[in-house]
Amino acid sequence: MGIDKNQNSSKKELEFKPYVPAKQEPPELTLTSLVIGVLLAVVFGAANAYLGLRVGMTVSASIPAAVVSMGVLRIVLRRKSILESNMVQTIGSAGESLAAGAIFTMPVFFLWAKEGVSNRPGMLSISLTALLGGLLGVLFMVPLRNALIVKEHGVLPYPEGTACAEVLLAGEKGGTSARAVFAGMGIAALIKFVVDGLKVVPSTITMRIQSLKTEFSTEIYPALVGVGYICGAKISSYLFAGGILGWFVLIPAIAAFGEETILYPGTESIEQMFLKNGANAIWSSYIRYIGAGAVAAGGIISLVKSLPLIITTFREAIKGLHGNNIDSDIKTERTAHDLNMKIVLGAIVLIILAIAVFPDIPVSFLGAVLIAVFGFFFSAVSSRMVGLVGGSNNPVSGMAIATLLFATMVLKSTGDNGTHGMTGAIAIGSIICIIAAMSGDTSQDLKTGYILGATPRRQQLGELIGAAVSAVTIGGVMLLLDSAWGFGSTELSAPQATLMKMIVEGVMDGNLPWTLVWIGVFIAVVIEIFGIPVLPVAIGLYLPLKLSVPIMAGGLVRYVVSRRTVNTDMDSEAGSGILFCSGLIAGEGLIGILLAILAVVGVADRIDLSAMIDTGILGGLAVFAVAVLAVGRYAVRRK
Repeated sequence: MGIDKNQNSSKKELEFKPYVPAKQEPPELTLTSLVIGVLLAVVFGAANAYLGLRVGMTVSASIPAAVVSMGVLRIVLRRKSILESNMVQTIGSAGESLAAGAIFTMPVFFLWAKEGVSNRPGMLSISLTALLGGLLGVLFMVPLRNALIVKEHGVLPYPEGTACAEVLLAGEKGGTSARAVFAGMGIAALIKFVVDGLKVVPSTITMRIQSLKTEFSTEIYPALVGVGYICGAKISSYLFAGGILGWFVLIPAIAAFGEETILYPGTESIEQMFLKNGANAIWSSYIRYIGAGAVAAGGIISLVKSLPLIITTFREAIKGLHGNNIDSDIKTERTAHDLNMKIVLGAIVLIILAIAVFPDIPVSFLGAVLIAVFGFFFSAVSSRMVGLVGGSNNPVSGMAIATLLFATMVLKSTGDNGTHGMTGAIAIGSIICIIAAMSGDTSQDLKTGYILGATPRRQQLGELIGAAVSAVTIGGVMLLLDSAWGFGSTELSAPQATLMKMIVEGVMDGNLPWTLVWIGVFIAVVIEIFGIPVLPVAIGLYLPLKLSVPIMAGGLVRYVVSRRTVNTDMDSEAGSGILFCSGLIAGEGLIGILLAILAVVGVADRIDLSAMIDTGILGGLAVFAVAVLAVGRYAVRRK
């Protein structure tokens, strides 16, 4: 209690020693790791594009890629460099991240094409937009690495980055460490397959509370419990508080005061919405806008508070522009080498100019300037967010909403309205969304590398390669899916893109529910005044309650275990609980990828047993209880 946070952070930074010492030079960016990483980037990018367009969510690929790399490199090829395996997952995970950013926004172009508003985008337009956004996402993160990864080590948990490192370390060490990881993988994989593959257990348990006109719901996936355990009770409770605010304060208030009211963007009375689709309909129509406003305000507040650290980091990085950057023993270490700042800054400038010049990207010079400003801003915010809640829960779409709101207003105020202004706004939003997704993924990968002792410069090169390959892949995949089923169809509802389309059209037409957005902004301001971290609460408000509940359960398990045991390694990066939870995230991610592939090849419907077997709520509760108890059991075990 009496220790200064910055002092404690600096102490942890000085004491930290990576798994591979800086003086060693094991194989890292090799031809083997490059080829396998590129293949995984293509597969993960394509699978996640389909999954995201179908259900509005993607699965993180860092840990699945790490597991695959371990299997191929260590078991099949008999190669023993852990940094080589890390490079494979670094390149491979770029495909998922770029796909996540692209599918939330770019399908809007296809939706407008079907309505006759604009022309259908071509392969070059999609791939080029994705490529430039992906490259910017990686490059913007380079000068931020020292501030967020090194200096905030021990402060920002980076749950998935830490989990990925533990998976690779478990494969390296074997023994009990490996058993904990693979036990978690087995349990999560089995549950994921039963729930989403066989579909004999409901993925969500919902209890409607009629008196309050709301619902209490939870997803039963063990990976979310694992994320909560890795994040800890405090951050998990902030997320949960945001969910409670949305579902047990705002939704009941809206239902009570506006029961017979038809409030835009809703198209029917709030009472009818609740009767037909429950509280989720109220959340989808109103609370998400409030959450988007809170996330945007929270991001601005977070950035302002982080400016001194960011400015210091930039100042140190820019010293390299004036000559020799080898000023100390620390800077000469392999594990401290980033890409040359001259090259990074030059590349950023060239990419921004290319965005403004290329005719296949409908962005003006003003739009390119907005991308430069918002790109760096949301790169920093996204990197910090994934440090708090993990990449899977990073509200990239919320950042895209904030960008679209501002960009559309700016373009409209300058006379760039109508079709040209709307396509320009979506192009800006698409690039920003990709930047945010790629920055978040790069941060997680650099965290993994920091724990393992990887060379940052080589990881950054790997991310750039993965982004380039994935950009070409996503262009072909989106054109193929649109030709097969069409965006907005039952098979490919593209929920996030549909929301983005509504926002841009709403601003241009002047009928966006600004009241809801501003409510979210001022909620964030009040939270900050109370001295509570804004972003986790805002994220909890923006995300469905069903995600916050299992995360809170994992945080509570860690709190209870820490109070009742004297297990000294519980909180370490190699503690049994964290290792097991890492396995939970890995197992669910791998099966998520498998199910996405099965869906693409048309096999998913054949294994669906929901018509024959339905365990109902009791089955869901039993599975959720197993997940929570399993985490608790492994948390108290010594390695």
